[in-house]
Parts: sequence; C-alpha cells; structure tokens
Amino acid sequence: MERVVSDQNGITWTCIQAFTGLSDQAEHKDAAQVKGEEDAYWVVCTPSGGAQSVRLKLSGDWESAYSDEALLHEIEQSQ
Repeated sequence: MERVVSDQNGITWTCIQAFTGLSDQAEHKDAAQVKGEEDAYWVVCTPSGGAQSVRLKLSGDWESAYSDEALLHEIEQSQ
C-alpha cells in the first residue's frame, strides 16, 4: 500500500514501504523492517518534480496511523 500526500509547496510525495512488491515471500516483507526494532519499518517517499527521495523510519501502522501532516513533518525532518 502506498500513501500520497502533498506539501504546501505543491510537491506530491508518494510513500511506500521499502521492498514492497519484490515478492510475497516473507524474507522480502521482513526486509523493510528496521533491524533490532520491533515495530519500525523503512519507508521511501518519492517526490514529484526535482526534489530528492527520502527514507523514513516509521512505525508498522504508518499507512493508517500517521495523518498527512505527520507524514509531511517526517519528510521535512529527513530532507
């Protein structure tokens, strides 16, 4: 699942858990999990336009638990 959010500068960010879509094998699903942390996953957010992608460490329920504003805040902090 992906999330799409737009910031105040008109940049649309598409966020997806790292390694999603490689396959249904458990090893690939686990690849996105942050090693040594129970409920933390790597999420990659790719912008429209010329800005650089960012890699975020978010909780496992990031797709539903983070508001658009909270997700944009995490993106901003990682730039």
